[in-house]
Amino acid sequence: MSEQPQLVRGLGPWQAASICVGTIIGTGVFLKAAVMAQIGGSAAWVLAAWAVAGLLSLAGAMTYAELGGMFPRAGGEYVYLRRGYGPLMGFLYAWNRFWIATPGSIAAYAVGSATFLSPVLPIDALGGQVPVALGLIAVFTAVNCLNVRSGGNFQTVLTILKVVMIVGMAVGALLTPSGEWSRVTEAGAFPGWSAFGALVLAALWAYDGWNNLPMAAGEVRDPTRNLPRAIVGGALGVLAIYALVNLGYFRALPFSEIVTASSTAYPDAPAVAQKVATQFLGAPAQALLAIAIAVSALSAMNGSMLTGARVPYAVAKDGLAPRQLAHLNAARVPMVAVLVQGALACVFALSARFDQLTDAVVFASWLFYALNAGSVLLLRRRDPDRVRPFKVPGFPVVPLVFVALATLLLVNTVITAPQPSALGLGMTALGALVFVVFLRGRARSAAESDE
Repeated sequence: MSEQPQLVRGLGPWQAASICVGTIIGTGVFLKAAVMAQIGGSAAWVLAAWAVAGLLSLAGAMTYAELGGMFPRAGGEYVYLRRGYGPLMGFLYAWNRFWIATPGSIAAYAVGSATFLSPVLPIDALGGQVPVALGLIAVFTAVNCLNVRSGGNFQTVLTILKVVMIVGMAVGALLTPSGEWSRVTEAGAFPGWSAFGALVLAALWAYDGWNNLPMAAGEVRDPTRNLPRAIVGGALGVLAIYALVNLGYFRALPFSEIVTASSTAYPDAPAVAQKVATQFLGAPAQALLAIAIAVSALSAMNGSMLTGARVPYAVAKDGLAPRQLAHLNAARVPMVAVLVQGALACVFALSARFDQLTDAVVFASWLFYALNAGSVLLLRRRDPDRVRPFKVPGFPVVPLVFVALATLLLVNTVITAPQPSALGLGMTALGALVFVVFLRGRARSAAESDE
């Protein structure tokens, strides 16, 4: 019997880091400031929410760095949860990732890209934002059926370009003569814990993506070294960039201008980043900035497509999903998984607006982020002798705080955003039913392959 084709470890340290940073920085930092200002009521509380979300994401990234160094295989969280809690929990993560989180992220990036392009391109002549988003999903799905090394190099170029562009915009906003530092320190009344939780949830969309790289761990060279460095270093870099950008927003613009920027409440208004750019680049530069930010969103979409398809691939390899999802094409890419997730992303793009999409994605994702952090605690006790190339600093306090805060965030989201919460919980329950009825027997052999 001939040997089955395997994934190629074609992603070096720079490609790995660019996937981490490029997948985190997408549309959220450009679009979420407006809706957060509407909820928070003042710059100080919005900035506080960004800080909390950033520290929470960094804590999560460090737990994933430890797990990624221990289990450098394709599938990421699916592998970690299966090791920590058993096949059912791993399957439920993969179920949510396949049906909600990955296609929802891809759709949100595509819709966000179309939103930015609308002021400078004849979007209406092309049928509107949704048809343009569908076209972008189709093109990048085709790109992700190609060689992973080429995709990694492309991701590196896009990530460098957008980091340079974003830092340049932040510096321009911080130095613009029309800006005022007093705007940054304006502190209104505390909006309440539920509202502050909603602020953090909105900011977490902008930080979401630090978990993606481990999904493609099976294609990273020297993963026990490169994976932890890329995850932790990438998360720290993004936290610093976001701090600069948001300080720049609130210094450059009056709070009222941020509140009325592009959002569900003001769908036809320019985005915050476009308003800010006008302050120091002038109106003609808005077109260039709009295209550049759209490229940023598209690079994040590309990273999500590349990494997300490796989860159903890993599940199918274990016999817990249709075997076609584990099929590798001539370029050693799981092409069927890539195509199916692209089709699901098109359905998401047709079904909801940007903020609804991102809230559903964040809730479904954070259900399992908390469980993954808990698995660090479980595996430290259960398997203390396993080699850990990276260990979470401040153990066990950091993962315990992360689990506690993530749980509070989820409870608050159930109360304040019942629709996306119901979607996430309902899909999880459906996944449990599918597992119990159809897959429980197959899961035993999957568990044996862990050792």
